[in-house]
Amino acid sequence: MTERALAVDAWESLFRAQVAVLRQLTAEFPTTEISFTEYDVLFNLSRAPEQRLRIRDLIPHLLLSQPSVSRLIDRLASRGLVEKLPDASDARGTIVALRPEGYALFKRVAVSHIDAIARRVGSRLSPDELVQLAELCRRLRD
Repeated sequence: MTERALAVDAWESLFRAQVAVLRQLTAEFPTTEISFTEYDVLFNLSRAPEQRLRIRDLIPHLLLSQPSVSRLIDRLASRGLVEKLPDASDARGTIVALRPEGYALFKRVAVSHIDAIARRVGSRLSPDELVQLAELCRRLRD
């Protein structure tokens, strides 16, 4: 196989695996309190410094367009899970901060969601393969 053909084959394998795993994890998502996508926002905010991010810094971590992210943030804010704050360094920017209620919900859901991830991903690969997969994915992202 040529390098190009190998790259295409690797991409197809990665893409198909991602779709299959994401579908299964979405189907097994442990709650109806929040959606899988809302959970992803809470997850990203939980890992951010001071549990807050500018919307423009949150968008690259999500699989949604900017208008969709803005509507999603508005829904989470209306439920008291996040708070929208003005950005003191840029009057045009908005900061999204995880509220204690949002963090508590995230933690409660994460316990079951992590179990599903461990079953779907962790049970299929050895610890060394999981380390290698994580490193390869980081290299692809960078």
